[in-house]
Amino acid sequence: MKFQCSRCGLRIDSLHFKQKGLMNPKLTSICDICIQRGEIAEKFANSSVNTFAQTLLYTFVGLDGDEEDGWLVKDKKMRKRYEAFIQDYDGNELAQQQINRHDFNEAVIASETGQVDYVPDSGIEFAKNLEKMGLDVSFQLNEVDYIDRERIRAKYHYRCQYCGRRGRSVDHKDPVSLSHNNDLDNLILSCSECNRIKSNMPYKLFKKLNNQIPEINKKLVKYENSLGSLKEEFERRRRKLAATAHLKSIVNDPELNKMRKQNKKLQDAIDSLESDYNALRSLRETHFVTGWKLAQENEKEDII
Repeated sequence: MKFQCSRCGLRIDSLHFKQKGLMNPKLTSICDICIQRGEIAEKFANSSVNTFAQTLLYTFVGLDGDEEDGWLVKDKKMRKRYEAFIQDYDGNELAQQQINRHDFNEAVIASETGQVDYVPDSGIEFAKNLEKMGLDVSFQLNEVDYIDRERIRAKYHYRCQYCGRRGRSVDHKDPVSLSHNNDLDNLILSCSECNRIKSNMPYKLFKKLNNQIPEINKKLVKYENSLGSLKEEFERRRRKLAATAHLKSIVNDPELNKMRKQNKKLQDAIDSLESDYNALRSLRETHFVTGWKLAQENEKEDII
Protein backbone atom coordinates (compact mmCIF):
# COMPACT_ATOMS: atom_id res chain seq x y z
CA MET A 1 0.00 0.00 0.00
CA LYS A 2 1.21 3.50 -0.80
CA PHE A 3 0.54 6.95 0.66
CA GLN A 4 1.38 10.39 -0.70
CA CYS A 5 3.58 12.51 1.54
CA SER A 6 2.05 15.89 2.33
CA ARG A 7 5.45 17.59 2.26
CA CYS A 8 7.53 16.23 -0.63
CA GLY A 9 4.57 14.91 -2.64
CA LEU A 10 6.07 11.47 -3.25
CA ARG A 11 3.70 8.50 -3.35
CA ILE A 12 5.67 5.73 -1.64
CA ASP A 13 5.16 2.58 0.42
CA SER A 14 3.24 2.92 3.68
CA LEU A 15 6.27 1.69 5.66
CA HIS A 16 7.68 5.22 5.25
CA PHE A 17 4.77 6.62 7.29
CA LYS A 18 4.75 4.04 10.09
CA GLN A 19 6.47 4.56 13.45
CA LYS A 20 6.51 2.55 16.66
CA GLY A 21 4.11 3.66 19.38
CA LEU A 22 3.78 2.86 23.07
CA MET A 23 0.94 0.43 22.38
CA ASN A 24 -0.13 0.75 18.74
CA PRO A 25 1.96 2.06 15.84
CA LYS A 26 1.80 5.66 14.72
CA LEU A 27 1.09 6.87 11.20
CA THR A 28 2.56 10.22 10.19
CA SER A 29 1.29 12.83 7.77
CA ILE A 30 4.67 13.02 6.05
CA CYS A 31 7.22 10.36 5.06
CA ASP A 32 10.31 9.37 7.04
CA ILE A 33 12.51 11.11 4.44
CA CYS A 34 10.86 14.45 5.14
CA ILE A 35 11.01 13.87 8.89
CA GLN A 36 14.72 13.14 8.52
CA ARG A 37 15.22 16.45 6.69
CA GLY A 38 13.77 18.22 9.74
CA GLU A 39 10.13 18.64 8.79
CA ILE A 40 7.56 18.25 11.60
CA ALA A 41 4.67 15.87 10.95
CA GLU A 42 2.37 17.72 13.35
CA LYS A 43 2.35 20.72 10.99
CA PHE A 44 0.88 18.85 8.02
CA ALA A 45 -2.49 17.32 7.26
CA ASN A 46 -2.98 14.06 5.40
CA SER A 47 -6.60 12.95 5.22
CA SER A 48 -5.85 9.53 3.69
CA VAL A 49 -3.30 8.56 6.32
CA ASN A 50 -5.56 9.98 9.04
CA THR A 51 -8.46 7.83 7.87
CA PHE A 52 -6.35 4.68 7.84
CA ALA A 53 -4.97 5.46 11.29
CA GLN A 54 -8.50 5.81 12.70
CA THR A 55 -9.64 2.60 11.03
CA LEU A 56 -6.67 0.63 12.37
CA LEU A 57 -6.81 2.29 15.81
CA TYR A 58 -3.35 3.75 15.27
CA THR A 59 -2.21 7.17 16.47
CA PHE A 60 -2.17 9.79 13.72
CA VAL A 61 0.63 12.36 13.89
CA GLY A 62 -0.52 15.40 11.92
CA LEU A 63 -3.21 18.00 11.48
CA ASP A 64 -6.87 17.28 10.82
CA GLY A 65 -8.30 18.54 7.56
CA ASP A 66 -7.21 18.46 3.93
CA GLU A 67 -3.59 18.63 2.84
CA GLU A 68 -2.24 21.40 0.62
CA ASP A 69 -0.40 20.90 -2.68
CA GLY A 70 2.72 22.93 -1.90
CA TRP A 71 5.07 19.98 -2.38
CA LEU A 72 8.85 20.19 -2.25
CA VAL A 73 9.17 18.13 -5.42
CA LYS A 74 6.89 20.16 -7.67
CA ASP A 75 7.44 18.46 -11.02
CA LYS A 76 5.35 15.29 -11.51
CA LYS A 77 7.98 13.57 -13.68
CA MET A 78 10.62 14.22 -11.03
CA ARG A 79 8.37 12.71 -8.37
CA LYS A 80 7.92 9.59 -10.50
CA ARG A 81 11.69 9.20 -10.80
CA TYR A 82 12.23 9.48 -7.05
CA GLU A 83 9.33 7.12 -6.34
CA ALA A 84 10.77 4.43 -8.63
CA PHE A 85 14.23 4.81 -7.06
CA ILE A 86 12.88 4.51 -3.51
CA GLN A 87 10.76 1.51 -4.50
CA ASP A 88 13.86 -0.18 -5.95
CA TYR A 89 15.64 0.27 -2.63
CA ASP A 90 12.67 -0.89 -0.57
CA GLY A 91 12.56 -4.15 -2.51
CA ASN A 92 16.29 -4.86 -2.67
CA GLU A 93 17.68 -6.74 0.34
CA LEU A 94 21.23 -6.59 -0.97
CA ALA A 95 21.16 -2.80 -1.19
CA GLN A 96 19.59 -2.52 2.27
CA GLN A 97 22.36 -4.67 3.75
CA GLN A 98 25.07 -2.38 2.44
CA ILE A 99 23.29 0.99 2.80
CA ASN A 100 21.22 1.73 5.89
CA ARG A 101 17.96 3.58 5.41
CA HIS A 102 19.25 6.74 7.10
CA ASP A 103 22.11 7.09 4.59
CA PHE A 104 19.78 6.26 1.69
CA ASN A 105 17.33 8.94 2.81
CA GLU A 106 20.17 11.44 3.12
CA ALA A 107 21.13 10.79 -0.51
CA VAL A 108 17.53 11.34 -1.63
CA ILE A 109 17.35 14.58 0.37
CA ALA A 110 20.66 15.77 -1.13
CA SER A 111 19.28 15.14 -4.62
CA GLU A 112 15.95 16.85 -3.92
CA THR A 113 17.68 19.95 -2.50
CA GLY A 114 20.27 20.13 -5.28
CA GLN A 115 23.28 19.27 -3.09
CA VAL A 116 23.78 16.33 -5.44
CA ASP A 117 23.37 17.30 -9.07
CA TYR A 118 21.53 14.15 -10.11
CA VAL A 119 17.94 12.90 -10.13
CA PRO A 120 17.43 9.11 -10.30
CA ASP A 121 16.47 7.90 -13.76
CA SER A 122 13.98 5.02 -13.99
CA GLY A 123 15.34 4.27 -17.46
CA ILE A 124 18.70 3.00 -16.19
CA GLU A 125 19.77 0.21 -13.83
CA PHE A 126 19.26 0.61 -10.09
CA ALA A 127 22.98 0.04 -9.47
CA LYS A 128 23.87 2.92 -11.80
CA ASN A 129 21.41 5.22 -10.05
CA LEU A 130 22.96 4.33 -6.69
CA GLU A 131 26.42 5.07 -8.02
CA LYS A 132 25.39 8.46 -9.40
CA MET A 133 23.72 9.29 -6.09
CA GLY A 134 27.02 8.63 -4.30
CA LEU A 135 25.93 5.31 -2.79
CA ASP A 136 28.29 2.36 -3.04
CA VAL A 137 26.77 -1.12 -3.40
CA SER A 138 28.44 -4.26 -4.72
CA PHE A 139 26.13 -6.61 -6.62
CA GLN A 140 29.01 -8.96 -7.57
CA LEU A 141 29.36 -11.07 -4.42
CA ASN A 142 29.75 -14.49 -6.04
CA GLU A 143 33.49 -15.13 -5.91
CA VAL A 144 33.60 -18.93 -6.34
CA ASP A 145 36.35 -19.78 -8.83
CA TYR A 146 36.34 -22.46 -11.55
CA ILE A 147 38.34 -25.02 -9.54
CA ASP A 148 36.01 -24.85 -6.55
CA ARG A 149 32.99 -25.13 -8.85
CA GLU A 150 34.39 -28.30 -10.43
CA ARG A 151 35.18 -29.64 -6.97
CA ILE A 152 31.53 -29.20 -5.91
CA ARG A 153 30.27 -30.81 -9.13
CA ALA A 154 32.51 -33.85 -8.60
CA LYS A 155 31.57 -34.09 -4.91
CA TYR A 156 27.87 -34.42 -5.73
CA HIS A 157 28.37 -36.46 -8.92
CA TYR A 158 26.64 -33.84 -11.07
CA ARG A 159 23.31 -34.45 -9.32
CA CYS A 160 21.02 -31.72 -8.00
CA GLN A 161 20.85 -32.04 -4.22
CA TYR A 162 17.31 -30.67 -4.18
CA CYS A 163 15.40 -32.64 -6.81
CA GLY A 164 17.85 -35.35 -7.90
CA ARG A 165 18.03 -34.43 -11.58
CA ARG A 166 21.28 -33.80 -13.44
CA GLY A 167 22.85 -30.49 -12.51
CA ARG A 168 25.89 -28.27 -12.92
CA SER A 169 24.85 -25.11 -11.06
CA VAL A 170 26.91 -24.42 -7.94
CA ASP A 171 24.42 -22.90 -5.50
CA HIS A 172 24.99 -20.97 -2.29
CA LYS A 173 22.89 -22.56 0.46
CA ASP A 174 22.52 -19.23 2.23
CA PRO A 175 22.21 -16.78 -0.70
CA VAL A 176 25.46 -14.93 -1.28
CA SER A 177 23.48 -11.71 -1.58
CA LEU A 178 22.48 -12.14 2.07
CA SER A 179 25.37 -14.04 3.65
CA HIS A 180 28.35 -12.88 1.51
CA ASN A 181 29.61 -16.40 2.26
CA ASN A 182 31.60 -18.08 -0.55
CA ASP A 183 33.08 -20.82 1.69
CA LEU A 184 32.89 -24.42 0.45
CA ASP A 185 30.57 -25.46 3.28
CA ASN A 186 28.02 -22.95 1.98
CA LEU A 187 28.09 -24.45 -1.52
CA ILE A 188 25.93 -27.22 -2.91
CA LEU A 189 25.08 -28.52 -6.38
CA SER A 190 21.72 -27.93 -8.03
CA CYS A 191 20.15 -28.08 -11.44
CA SER A 192 19.63 -24.76 -13.22
CA GLU A 193 15.89 -24.91 -12.53
CA CYS A 194 16.20 -25.33 -8.75
CA ASN A 195 18.91 -22.67 -8.71
CA ARG A 196 16.61 -20.21 -10.48
CA ILE A 197 13.59 -21.01 -8.31
CA LYS A 198 15.56 -20.79 -5.06
CA SER A 199 17.22 -17.49 -6.00
CA ASN A 200 17.46 -15.45 -2.77
CA MET A 201 15.15 -17.73 -0.79
CA PRO A 202 16.63 -18.76 2.59
CA TYR A 203 18.09 -22.27 2.49
CA LYS A 204 16.03 -23.54 5.44
CA LEU A 205 12.77 -22.40 3.83
CA PHE A 206 13.66 -23.88 0.45
CA LYS A 207 14.58 -27.21 2.10
CA LYS A 208 11.36 -27.16 4.11
CA LEU A 209 9.23 -26.59 1.01
CA ASN A 210 11.24 -29.14 -0.94
CA ASN A 211 10.81 -31.80 1.76
CA GLN A 212 7.04 -31.46 1.37
CA ILE A 213 7.13 -32.84 -2.19
CA PRO A 214 9.50 -35.88 -2.26
CA GLU A 215 7.29 -37.85 -4.66
CA ILE A 216 7.14 -34.93 -7.09
CA ASN A 217 10.94 -34.80 -7.16
CA LYS A 218 11.14 -38.55 -7.80
CA LYS A 219 8.73 -38.15 -10.73
CA LEU A 220 10.86 -35.35 -12.17
CA VAL A 221 13.91 -37.64 -12.16
CA LYS A 222 11.91 -40.38 -13.91
CA TYR A 223 10.67 -37.91 -16.51
CA GLU A 224 14.19 -36.65 -17.15
CA ASN A 225 15.60 -40.17 -17.50
CA SER A 226 12.77 -41.34 -19.74
CA LEU A 227 12.95 -38.30 -22.00
CA GLY A 228 16.71 -38.65 -22.24
CA SER A 229 16.45 -42.28 -23.36
CA LEU A 230 13.63 -41.60 -25.82
CA LYS A 231 15.44 -38.66 -27.38
CA GLU A 232 18.58 -40.75 -27.79
CA GLU A 233 16.52 -43.44 -29.51
CA PHE A 234 14.86 -40.87 -31.76
CA GLU A 235 18.24 -39.43 -32.72
CA ARG A 236 19.54 -42.95 -33.48
CA ARG A 237 16.53 -43.61 -35.74
CA ARG A 238 16.92 -40.23 -37.43
CA ARG A 239 20.53 -41.03 -38.31
CA LYS A 240 19.52 -44.47 -39.58
CA LEU A 241 16.83 -42.92 -41.77
CA ALA A 242 19.30 -40.41 -43.19
CA ALA A 243 21.85 -43.14 -43.90
CA THR A 244 19.26 -45.40 -45.56
CA ALA A 245 17.96 -42.55 -47.71
CA HIS A 246 21.52 -41.76 -48.74
CA LEU A 247 22.19 -45.38 -49.78
CA LYS A 248 18.94 -45.68 -51.71
CA SER A 249 19.46 -42.30 -53.38
CA ILE A 250 15.70 -41.79 -53.56
CA VAL A 251 13.17 -39.86 -51.49
CA ASN A 252 9.89 -41.67 -52.01
CA ASP A 253 10.39 -45.30 -50.96
CA PRO A 254 8.07 -47.66 -48.98
CA GLU A 255 10.80 -48.62 -46.52
CA LEU A 256 11.78 -44.98 -45.94
CA ASN A 257 8.14 -43.92 -45.56
CA LYS A 258 7.60 -46.64 -42.95
CA MET A 259 10.66 -45.42 -41.03
CA ARG A 260 9.42 -41.84 -41.21
CA LYS A 261 6.00 -42.88 -39.88
CA GLN A 262 7.60 -44.72 -36.96
CA ASN A 263 9.77 -41.74 -36.17
CA LYS A 264 6.75 -39.44 -36.27
CA LYS A 265 4.94 -41.63 -33.73
CA LEU A 266 8.00 -41.63 -31.47
CA GLN A 267 8.28 -37.84 -31.75
CA ASP A 268 4.59 -37.47 -30.84
CA ALA A 269 5.12 -39.65 -27.78
CA ILE A 270 8.14 -37.58 -26.75
CA ASP A 271 6.18 -34.34 -27.19
CA SER A 272 3.33 -35.67 -25.07
CA LEU A 273 5.68 -36.83 -22.32
CA GLU A 274 7.53 -33.52 -22.40
CA SER A 275 4.25 -31.64 -22.03
CA ASP A 276 3.41 -33.65 -18.90
CA TYR A 277 6.92 -33.05 -17.58
CA ASN A 278 6.68 -29.29 -18.09
CA ALA A 279 3.27 -29.19 -16.41
CA LEU A 280 4.70 -30.92 -13.33
CA ARG A 281 7.71 -28.58 -13.29
CA SER A 282 5.38 -25.58 -13.44
CA LEU A 283 3.25 -26.95 -10.59
CA ARG A 284 6.37 -27.52 -8.48
CA GLU A 285 7.63 -24.00 -9.13
CA THR A 286 4.25 -22.59 -8.07
CA HIS A 287 4.62 -24.50 -4.78
CA PHE A 288 7.93 -22.74 -4.04
CA VAL A 289 6.83 -19.32 -5.27
CA THR A 290 3.67 -19.41 -3.14
CA GLY A 291 5.58 -20.59 -0.05
CA TRP A 292 8.18 -17.84 -0.47
CA LYS A 293 5.55 -15.13 -0.97
CA LEU A 294 3.67 -16.23 2.15
CA ALA A 295 6.90 -16.17 4.19
CA GLN A 296 7.72 -12.68 2.91
CA GLU A 297 4.20 -11.46 3.65
CA ASN A 298 4.58 -12.62 7.26
CA GLU A 299 7.65 -10.41 7.63
CA LYS A 300 6.39 -7.43 5.64
CA GLU A 301 6.47 -4.12 7.49
CA ASP A 302 3.21 -2.73 6.18
CA ILE A 303 0.69 -0.60 8.06
CA ILE A 304 -1.42 -3.63 8.97
